[in-house]
Amino acid sequence: MRAGGTISRSLSDYADHRAGGFGVTFLAKDTGLLNTPYCVIKLLCPKVSSLNALETARLRFEREAKTLSKLGSHSQIPMLMDYFVLKGEFYLVQEYVQGGTLARLIRRNGPISEQGVRQFLREMLPLLHYIHSNKVIHRDIKPQNIIRCQHHRRLVLIDFGAVKEQIAQVEDTSMKGVTTHFIGTVGFAPPEQFALRSVYSSDIYALGITCLYLLSGVGPLDFETDRHTGKILWQKKLRVSPELETIIDQMIQPSPRDRFPSARSIIVALHGDQLASNMSECLAAPPSSSLIDEPPTEDEQNYQSPHSKAAIAIREWKQKMQQRQQRTLTSTSSP
Repeated sequence: MRAGGTISRSLSDYADHRAGGFGVTFLAKDTGLLNTPYCVIKLLCPKVSSLNALETARLRFEREAKTLSKLGSHSQIPMLMDYFVLKGEFYLVQEYVQGGTLARLIRRNGPISEQGVRQFLREMLPLLHYIHSNKVIHRDIKPQNIIRCQHHRRLVLIDFGAVKEQIAQVEDTSMKGVTTHFIGTVGFAPPEQFALRSVYSSDIYALGITCLYLLSGVGPLDFETDRHTGKILWQKKLRVSPELETIIDQMIQPSPRDRFPSARSIIVALHGDQLASNMSECLAAPPSSSLIDEPPTEDEQNYQSPHSKAAIAIREWKQKMQQRQQRTLTSTSSP
């Protein structure tokens, strides 16, 4: 973890890896340090055909990585520990969040109640508001990308698609014959995302589809769709209160202009203006089911995982090294 070279030499030592649509994800540990917690390394492999395209991809990668680094200060987003480019391949090193995904928990425990979905929204909507207020669109919200952290029991959102989409767009312009690289998941992504025109309400759509999965335990493609309007006819399989039905239905409208304009507006619909004025109160919700765990205690709210502590230590070390290098350059250039 101390430098890109250390990580690259450890590629063969990774305990686990998972192939994805745009690269590979590794579960890793720096073999050069003792008692180092695991981290996640995402390897992105742009297939560009020119040095200029590779340089453009690098600049976009670094720009988006810096944005992710800022987002990682939130307790429901994995901290970005490092990022670098090595031999034309792009690496993101992130905090490893230990726990089960919502997809796994639903497969094990079955669908949850309406109260459980309301709890889910109370936890996720302030997070989505935070992400969008930082001008970031996640692009791949789904049960597989939401983890119930076993340490502090919060829901953690992983696998942001912004970096992948930026690199994919460079790849398109560098190849003979333009191709499109859709970033997202079929069924959870709204129509505009297939045209590479993601907007903030694209995440709202995906969050609404995730609510349907939590209520039913079945994937979005198993619901009937109106062939003329594109609307999902989910009410034929599920029964909820009229209030929640209206909210979910507006979240998953095919056209962005018919959806809620923001996460905050959904919070208003759920709780009214009083709670919407204080986003933090939306996190203090009662337990509702086996999936939605007890709310964190005061000690758990202040908890820092070993991975977060390691990330903070690494950042401080890198900052000190940069300052030391800067002082060296300054003293060398002095007459």
